[in-house]
Amino acid sequence: MKVIVVGKGGREHAIVTALVESDSASEVFCYPGSDAILEMAKSLSGEINDVESLVKSMVDEGIDLCVGGEESWLAMGLADKARQAGIPTWGPVQFSSQLEASKEFAKEFMVRHNIPTGGYDSAEDYESAKSAITSYPTVLKFDGLAAGKGVAICFNESEAESFLDEVFIQKRFGDGRILIEEYLEGPEVSVIAAVADGEYQIFTPARDYKRLSDGDKGLNTGGMGAVASRSLISGELLDQIEDEVIRPSVEGLTKDNMDFRGFLYAGLMLTPDGPKLLEYNCRFGDPEAQAVLPLIKGDFAAYLMSAAKGNLMDGLIDFDKGWSICLVLASAGYPSSSRSGDVINGLDLVDGVRVYHAGTEKNNDGQYVTNGGRVLAVVGHGETRETALECSYTESEKISFDGNQRRSDIGRLHF
Repeated sequence: MKVIVVGKGGREHAIVTALVESDSASEVFCYPGSDAILEMAKSLSGEINDVESLVKSMVDEGIDLCVGGEESWLAMGLADKARQAGIPTWGPVQFSSQLEASKEFAKEFMVRHNIPTGGYDSAEDYESAKSAITSYPTVLKFDGLAAGKGVAICFNESEAESFLDEVFIQKRFGDGRILIEEYLEGPEVSVIAAVADGEYQIFTPARDYKRLSDGDKGLNTGGMGAVASRSLISGELLDQIEDEVIRPSVEGLTKDNMDFRGFLYAGLMLTPDGPKLLEYNCRFGDPEAQAVLPLIKGDFAAYLMSAAKGNLMDGLIDFDKGWSICLVLASAGYPSSSRSGDVINGLDLVDGVRVYHAGTEKNNDGQYVTNGGRVLAVVGHGETRETALECSYTESEKISFDGNQRRSDIGRLHF
Protein backbone atom coordinates (compact mmCIF):
# COMPACT_ATOMS: atom_id res chain seq x y z
CA MET A 1 0.00 0.00 0.00
CA LYS A 2 1.26 3.47 -0.91
CA VAL A 3 0.08 6.15 1.55
CA ILE A 4 0.70 9.89 1.42
CA VAL A 5 0.33 12.36 4.29
CA VAL A 6 -0.23 15.97 3.23
CA GLY A 7 1.43 18.46 5.56
CA LYS A 8 4.81 19.29 7.07
CA GLY A 9 4.57 19.85 10.84
CA GLY A 10 4.80 17.91 14.07
CA ARG A 11 1.30 16.47 13.64
CA GLU A 12 2.25 15.11 10.21
CA HIS A 13 5.51 13.71 11.60
CA ALA A 14 3.44 11.82 14.18
CA ILE A 15 0.97 10.55 11.57
CA VAL A 16 3.77 9.45 9.25
CA THR A 17 5.45 7.63 12.15
CA ALA A 18 2.23 5.76 13.00
CA LEU A 19 1.78 4.76 9.36
CA VAL A 20 5.40 3.64 8.92
CA GLU A 21 4.97 1.41 11.96
CA SER A 22 1.79 -0.16 10.51
CA ASP A 23 2.07 -3.61 8.98
CA SER A 24 0.09 -2.79 5.84
CA ALA A 25 1.77 0.47 4.77
CA SER A 26 4.57 -0.69 2.52
CA GLU A 27 5.49 2.81 1.33
CA VAL A 28 4.75 6.12 3.03
CA PHE A 29 5.07 9.46 1.23
CA CYS A 30 4.69 13.01 2.48
CA TYR A 31 4.12 16.34 0.79
CA PRO A 32 5.60 18.85 1.32
CA GLY A 33 7.12 17.17 4.37
CA SER A 34 10.24 18.33 6.19
CA ASP A 35 13.85 17.21 6.44
CA ALA A 36 12.98 15.08 9.48
CA ILE A 37 9.83 13.57 7.98
CA LEU A 38 11.60 12.74 4.74
CA GLU A 39 14.14 10.66 6.66
CA MET A 40 11.36 8.09 7.09
CA ALA A 41 8.96 8.90 4.26
CA LYS A 42 9.44 9.39 0.53
CA SER A 43 9.08 12.69 -1.26
CA LEU A 44 6.46 13.04 -3.96
CA SER A 45 7.95 13.90 -7.35
CA GLY A 46 6.59 16.30 -9.92
CA GLU A 47 5.98 20.04 -10.07
CA ILE A 48 3.38 20.84 -7.40
CA ASN A 49 1.89 24.28 -6.86
CA ASP A 50 -1.80 23.65 -6.13
CA VAL A 51 -4.32 20.93 -5.26
CA GLU A 52 -4.75 19.81 -8.87
CA SER A 53 -1.03 19.33 -9.48
CA LEU A 54 -0.67 17.59 -6.11
CA VAL A 55 -3.38 15.09 -6.99
CA LYS A 56 -1.85 14.54 -10.45
CA SER A 57 1.49 13.67 -8.82
CA MET A 58 -0.33 11.29 -6.47
CA VAL A 59 -1.98 9.56 -9.42
CA ASP A 60 1.33 9.33 -11.30
CA GLU A 61 2.96 7.76 -8.23
CA GLY A 62 0.12 5.24 -7.80
CA ILE A 63 -0.87 6.44 -4.33
CA ASP A 64 -3.49 4.16 -2.72
CA LEU A 65 -4.51 6.36 0.23
CA CYS A 66 -4.30 10.09 0.92
CA VAL A 67 -4.32 11.36 4.53
CA GLY A 68 -5.03 15.06 4.95
CA GLY A 69 -2.93 16.44 7.79
CA GLU A 70 -3.08 20.21 7.45
CA GLU A 71 -6.47 21.91 7.49
CA SER A 72 -5.57 24.37 4.73
CA TRP A 73 -5.34 21.63 2.10
CA LEU A 74 -8.70 20.18 3.13
CA ALA A 75 -10.27 23.63 2.95
CA MET A 76 -8.92 23.95 -0.61
CA GLY A 77 -10.68 20.74 -1.67
CA LEU A 78 -7.95 18.11 -1.36
CA ALA A 79 -10.41 15.32 -0.53
CA ASP A 80 -12.77 16.31 -3.35
CA LYS A 81 -10.04 16.26 -6.01
CA ALA A 82 -8.29 13.13 -4.74
CA ARG A 83 -11.52 11.15 -4.50
CA GLN A 84 -12.53 12.29 -7.98
CA ALA A 85 -9.21 10.86 -9.17
CA GLY A 86 -10.03 7.53 -7.52
CA ILE A 87 -7.79 7.92 -4.44
CA PRO A 88 -9.54 7.15 -1.11
CA THR A 89 -8.90 10.12 1.17
CA TRP A 90 -8.99 10.43 4.93
CA GLY A 91 -10.18 13.96 5.50
CA PRO A 92 -13.52 15.64 4.75
CA VAL A 93 -14.54 17.24 1.47
CA GLN A 94 -14.34 21.00 1.09
CA PHE A 95 -17.94 21.74 2.06
CA SER A 96 -17.77 19.67 5.25
CA SER A 97 -14.39 21.12 6.20
CA GLN A 98 -16.16 24.44 6.76
CA LEU A 99 -16.82 23.11 10.28
CA GLU A 100 -13.23 24.20 10.90
CA ALA A 101 -12.64 26.74 8.15
CA SER A 102 -15.57 28.93 9.27
CA LYS A 103 -16.28 29.49 12.95
CA GLU A 104 -19.69 30.96 12.07
CA PHE A 105 -20.62 27.93 9.94
CA ALA A 106 -19.66 25.69 12.88
CA LYS A 107 -21.67 27.72 15.41
CA GLU A 108 -24.75 27.59 13.21
CA PHE A 109 -24.30 23.81 12.94
CA MET A 110 -24.02 23.46 16.74
CA VAL A 111 -27.15 25.50 17.37
CA ARG A 112 -29.09 23.70 14.65
CA HIS A 113 -28.33 20.31 16.19
CA ASN A 114 -28.73 21.33 19.85
CA ILE A 115 -25.11 20.79 20.76
CA PRO A 116 -24.22 22.66 23.98
CA THR A 117 -22.05 25.69 23.26
CA GLY A 118 -21.63 29.29 24.37
CA GLY A 119 -23.75 32.14 23.05
CA TYR A 120 -22.38 34.23 20.20
CA ASP A 121 -22.81 37.12 17.80
CA SER A 122 -20.99 37.96 14.56
CA ALA A 123 -19.70 41.09 12.88
CA GLU A 124 -18.09 42.06 9.59
CA ASP A 125 -16.26 45.26 10.53
CA TYR A 126 -14.43 46.96 13.40
CA GLU A 127 -17.25 49.17 14.65
CA SER A 128 -20.01 46.55 14.56
CA ALA A 129 -17.73 44.06 16.32
CA LYS A 130 -16.91 46.58 19.04
CA SER A 131 -20.62 47.38 19.50
CA ALA A 132 -21.46 43.68 19.82
CA ILE A 133 -19.25 43.30 22.90
CA THR A 134 -21.53 43.79 25.89
CA SER A 135 -19.34 42.53 28.75
CA TYR A 136 -15.85 41.34 29.69
CA PRO A 137 -14.18 38.95 29.56
CA THR A 138 -15.22 38.09 26.02
CA VAL A 139 -13.91 35.71 23.35
CA LEU A 140 -13.18 37.02 19.87
CA LYS A 141 -12.63 34.59 16.99
CA PHE A 142 -11.61 35.23 13.42
CA ASP A 143 -14.08 33.36 11.22
CA GLY A 144 -11.52 31.68 8.95
CA LEU A 145 -8.39 29.56 9.32
CA ALA A 146 -5.65 31.22 11.36
CA ALA A 147 -3.23 28.42 12.28
CA GLY A 148 -4.61 28.25 15.82
CA LYS A 149 -3.92 31.96 16.48
CA GLY A 150 -7.20 33.57 15.45
CA VAL A 151 -8.73 33.50 18.93
CA ALA A 152 -8.35 36.12 21.67
CA ILE A 153 -9.70 36.05 25.21
CA CYS A 154 -10.12 39.73 26.03
CA PHE A 155 -10.50 40.90 29.63
CA ASN A 156 -10.94 44.58 28.86
CA GLU A 157 -11.71 47.06 26.10
CA SER A 158 -8.05 47.70 25.32
CA GLU A 159 -7.35 44.02 24.63
CA ALA A 160 -10.47 43.74 22.47
CA GLU A 161 -9.54 46.81 20.43
CA SER A 162 -6.04 45.45 19.92
CA PHE A 163 -7.34 42.18 18.49
CA LEU A 164 -9.97 43.91 16.36
CA ASP A 165 -7.19 46.09 14.97
CA GLU A 166 -5.22 42.94 14.01
CA VAL A 167 -8.26 41.48 12.26
CA PHE A 168 -9.84 44.45 10.50
CA ILE A 169 -7.07 47.04 10.15
CA GLN A 170 -3.87 45.00 9.86
CA LYS A 171 -5.76 42.06 8.29
CA ARG A 172 -3.31 39.67 9.92
CA PHE A 173 -5.44 36.67 8.95
CA GLY A 174 -6.78 38.02 5.66
CA ASP A 175 -10.33 39.10 4.94
CA GLY A 176 -13.07 37.66 7.15
CA ARG A 177 -15.74 38.19 9.73
CA ILE A 178 -15.39 37.84 13.48
CA LEU A 179 -17.37 36.04 16.15
CA ILE A 180 -18.02 37.51 19.59
CA GLU A 181 -18.56 34.57 21.94
CA GLU A 182 -19.64 34.05 25.50
CA TYR A 183 -16.68 33.55 27.84
CA LEU A 184 -16.79 30.07 29.38
CA GLU A 185 -14.77 28.91 32.36
CA GLY A 186 -13.43 25.51 33.35
CA PRO A 187 -10.76 23.00 32.31
CA GLU A 188 -10.54 22.12 28.63
CA VAL A 189 -10.44 18.69 27.04
CA SER A 190 -10.09 17.55 23.44
CA VAL A 191 -12.06 14.56 22.23
CA ILE A 192 -11.21 13.27 18.76
CA ALA A 193 -13.33 10.79 16.84
CA ALA A 194 -12.78 8.99 13.56
CA VAL A 195 -15.96 9.54 11.50
CA ALA A 196 -16.98 7.72 8.33
CA ASP A 197 -20.42 8.05 6.77
CA GLY A 198 -22.33 8.28 10.05
CA GLU A 199 -20.20 5.81 12.03
CA TYR A 200 -17.64 6.95 14.58
CA GLN A 201 -15.01 5.77 17.04
CA ILE A 202 -13.73 7.94 19.90
CA PHE A 203 -9.96 8.07 20.39
CA THR A 204 -8.03 8.73 23.60
CA PRO A 205 -9.04 12.06 25.24
CA ALA A 206 -6.37 14.74 25.46
CA ARG A 207 -5.74 18.14 26.92
CA ASP A 208 -3.90 20.89 25.05
CA TYR A 209 -1.99 23.67 26.83
CA LYS A 210 -2.42 26.84 24.77
CA ARG A 211 -0.74 29.51 26.90
CA LEU A 212 2.98 30.18 26.59
CA SER A 213 3.88 30.13 30.28
CA ASP A 214 3.39 27.99 33.37
CA GLY A 215 0.05 28.17 35.11
CA ASP A 216 -1.71 28.86 31.81
CA LYS A 217 -0.33 32.40 31.75
CA GLY A 218 1.10 34.47 28.94
CA LEU A 219 0.28 34.75 25.27
CA ASN A 220 -1.92 32.33 23.37
CA THR A 221 0.00 29.86 21.18
CA GLY A 222 -0.69 27.01 18.81
CA GLY A 223 -0.08 24.68 21.77
CA MET A 224 2.83 24.25 24.19
CA GLY A 225 2.12 20.62 25.01
CA ALA A 226 -0.54 18.01 25.61
CA VAL A 227 -1.44 15.13 27.87
CA ALA A 228 -3.45 12.11 26.73
CA SER A 229 -4.90 9.09 28.54
CA ARG A 230 -8.09 7.06 28.77
CA SER A 231 -7.89 8.06 32.46
CA LEU A 232 -7.71 11.79 31.78
CA ILE A 233 -11.44 12.12 32.42
CA SER A 234 -13.92 9.73 34.01
CA GLY A 235 -15.83 7.18 31.99
CA GLU A 236 -19.04 8.88 33.04
CA LEU A 237 -17.88 12.25 31.70
CA LEU A 238 -16.70 10.71 28.44
CA ASP A 239 -20.10 9.04 28.06
CA GLN A 240 -21.76 12.43 28.62
CA ILE A 241 -19.56 14.04 25.99
CA GLU A 242 -20.41 11.26 23.57
CA ASP A 243 -24.14 11.57 24.24
CA GLU A 244 -24.32 15.37 24.15
CA VAL A 245 -21.61 16.32 21.65
CA ILE A 246 -20.04 13.55 19.54
CA ARG A 247 -23.13 11.54 18.62
CA PRO A 248 -25.31 14.61 17.88
CA SER A 249 -22.47 16.03 15.77
CA VAL A 250 -22.18 12.87 13.69
CA GLU A 251 -25.94 12.60 13.38
CA GLY A 252 -26.00 16.26 12.34
CA LEU A 253 -23.53 15.57 9.54
CA THR A 254 -25.88 12.90 8.21
CA LYS A 255 -29.00 15.06 8.56
CA ASP A 256 -27.31 17.92 6.72
CA ASN A 257 -26.03 15.59 3.97
CA MET A 258 -22.44 16.53 4.79
CA ASP A 259 -19.99 14.01 3.34
CA PHE A 260 -17.51 13.36 6.13
CA ARG A 261 -14.72 10.80 6.31
CA GLY A 262 -11.97 11.95 8.60
CA PHE A 263 -11.09 13.01 12.13
CA LEU A 264 -13.58 15.24 13.91
CA TYR A 265 -11.96 17.09 16.79
CA ALA A 266 -14.18 18.53 19.52
CA GLY A 267 -12.54 21.18 21.70
CA LEU A 268 -14.58 21.29 24.91
CA MET A 269 -14.84 23.43 28.03
CA LEU A 270 -15.91 21.56 31.15
CA THR A 271 -18.11 24.25 32.68
CA PRO A 272 -20.09 24.01 35.95
CA ASP A 273 -23.14 23.52 33.71
CA GLY A 274 -21.56 20.59 31.89
CA PRO A 275 -19.32 20.20 28.84
CA LYS A 276 -19.76 22.85 26.14
CA LEU A 277 -18.29 22.75 22.67
CA LEU A 278 -15.80 25.50 21.82
CA GLU A 279 -14.83 24.49 18.32
CA TYR A 280 -14.47 21.74 15.75
CA ASN A 281 -11.36 20.79 13.85
CA CYS A 282 -11.60 18.53 10.81
CA ARG A 283 -8.27 16.80 11.43
CA PHE A 284 -6.13 15.71 14.34
CA GLY A 285 -5.22 18.49 16.74
CA ASP A 286 -1.66 19.72 17.08
CA PRO A 287 -0.01 18.94 19.51
CA GLU A 288 -2.75 16.48 20.58
CA ALA A 289 -1.83 14.16 17.70
CA GLN A 290 1.70 13.85 19.05
CA ALA A 291 0.31 12.73 22.42
CA VAL A 292 -2.53 10.49 21.20
CA LEU A 293 -1.02 8.64 18.24
CA PRO A 294 1.72 6.82 20.24
CA LEU A 295 -1.10 5.26 22.30
CA ILE A 296 -2.67 3.58 19.26
CA LYS A 297 -2.01 -0.13 18.81
CA GLY A 298 -2.82 -2.19 15.73
CA ASP A 299 -2.73 -1.56 11.99
CA PHE A 300 -3.34 2.18 11.69
CA ALA A 301 -2.80 2.24 7.92
CA ALA A 302 -5.36 -0.50 7.27
CA TYR A 303 -7.77 1.28 9.61
CA LEU A 304 -7.51 4.57 7.71
CA MET A 305 -7.74 2.88 4.32
CA SER A 306 -10.92 1.07 5.30
CA ALA A 307 -12.42 4.20 6.88
CA ALA A 308 -11.52 6.33 3.86
CA LYS A 309 -13.63 3.92 1.80
CA GLY A 310 -16.55 4.38 4.22
CA ASN A 311 -16.08 1.27 6.37
CA LEU A 312 -14.99 2.07 9.92
CA MET A 313 -13.46 -1.16 11.24
CA ASP A 314 -12.82 -0.36 14.90
CA GLY A 315 -11.33 -3.81 15.55
CA LEU A 316 -8.21 -2.93 13.54
CA ILE A 317 -6.87 -0.68 16.31
CA ASP A 318 -6.84 -0.52 20.09
CA PHE A 319 -5.67 2.03 22.64
CA ASP A 320 -2.95 1.81 25.27
CA LYS A 321 -4.42 2.54 28.70
CA GLY A 322 -1.32 4.40 29.89
CA TRP A 323 -0.37 8.08 29.74
CA SER A 324 1.36 10.17 27.10
CA ILE A 325 2.93 13.57 27.84
CA CYS A 326 3.94 15.84 24.96
CA LEU A 327 6.31 18.75 25.66
CA VAL A 328 6.73 21.41 23.00
CA LEU A 329 10.07 23.18 22.69
CA ALA A 330 9.56 26.59 21.05
CA SER A 331 11.99 29.02 19.51
CA ALA A 332 13.03 32.44 20.78
CA GLY A 333 10.35 35.09 20.38
CA TYR A 334 7.46 32.67 19.94
CA PRO A 335 4.51 33.27 19.56
CA SER A 336 4.99 36.94 18.60
CA SER A 337 7.77 35.90 16.23
CA SER A 338 10.12 32.99 15.68
CA ARG A 339 13.83 32.58 15.11
CA SER A 340 15.47 30.32 12.58
CA GLY A 341 18.95 28.90 12.28
CA ASP A 342 19.70 28.08 15.92
CA VAL A 343 21.56 24.75 16.07
CA ILE A 344 19.70 22.03 17.99
CA ASN A 345 21.93 19.92 20.24
CA GLY A 346 21.25 16.67 22.05
CA LEU A 347 18.86 14.92 19.67
CA ASP A 348 21.20 11.93 19.62
CA LEU A 349 21.15 11.71 23.42
CA VAL A 350 17.44 11.19 24.06
CA ASP A 351 16.21 7.68 24.79
CA GLY A 352 12.81 6.10 25.42
CA VAL A 353 10.75 8.98 24.01
CA ARG A 354 9.45 10.03 20.63
CA VAL A 355 10.73 13.29 19.18
CA TYR A 356 8.56 14.87 16.50
CA HIS A 357 9.91 17.74 14.42
CA ALA A 358 7.54 20.67 13.96
CA GLY A 359 9.77 23.57 12.91
CA THR A 360 13.23 22.31 11.99
CA GLU A 361 15.44 21.96 8.95
CA LYS A 362 18.99 20.84 8.22
CA ASN A 363 21.70 23.42 7.61
CA ASN A 364 24.57 23.08 5.14
CA ASP A 365 26.53 21.09 7.74
CA GLY A 366 23.74 18.54 8.14
CA GLN A 367 22.78 19.81 11.59
CA TYR A 368 19.17 20.29 12.61
CA VAL A 369 18.37 23.93 13.27
CA THR A 370 15.24 25.83 14.28
CA ASN A 371 12.90 26.83 11.48
CA GLY A 372 9.67 28.04 13.02
CA GLY A 373 7.86 28.84 16.26
CA ARG A 374 7.18 25.41 17.67
CA VAL A 375 10.36 23.48 17.04
CA LEU A 376 10.08 20.00 18.57
CA ALA A 377 7.66 17.83 20.52
CA VAL A 378 9.15 15.39 23.02
CA VAL A 379 6.66 12.67 23.97
CA GLY A 380 7.07 10.28 26.87
CA HIS A 381 4.90 7.33 27.79
CA GLY A 382 4.16 5.61 31.09
CA GLU A 383 1.63 3.43 32.83
CA THR A 384 1.01 6.32 35.21
CA ARG A 385 0.97 10.08 34.71
CA GLU A 386 3.96 10.43 37.03
CA THR A 387 6.15 8.01 35.07
CA ALA A 388 5.21 9.65 31.77
CA LEU A 389 6.06 13.06 33.22
CA GLU A 390 9.44 11.87 34.48
CA CYS A 391 10.26 10.35 31.12
CA SER A 392 9.23 13.40 29.08
CA TYR A 393 10.97 16.01 31.22
CA THR A 394 14.17 14.05 31.84
CA GLU A 395 14.73 13.40 28.15
CA SER A 396 13.65 16.84 26.94
CA GLU A 397 16.31 18.43 29.14
CA LYS A 398 18.96 16.74 26.98
CA ILE A 399 17.90 18.87 24.00
CA SER A 400 19.07 22.47 23.77
CA PHE A 401 19.12 25.41 21.39
CA ASP A 402 19.44 29.15 21.87
CA GLY A 403 16.19 30.72 23.04
CA ASN A 404 14.51 27.39 23.86
CA GLN A 405 11.12 27.96 25.51
CA ARG A 406 9.45 25.11 27.39
CA ARG A 407 6.72 25.03 30.03
CA SER A 408 7.49 23.10 33.21
CA ASP A 409 3.92 22.18 34.12
CA ILE A 410 2.59 20.23 31.11
CA GLY A 411 0.69 17.27 32.49
CA ARG A 412 1.01 18.56 36.05
CA LEU A 413 -2.22 20.61 35.88
CA HIS A 414 -4.73 17.81 36.34
CA PHE A 415 -8.51 17.69 36.51
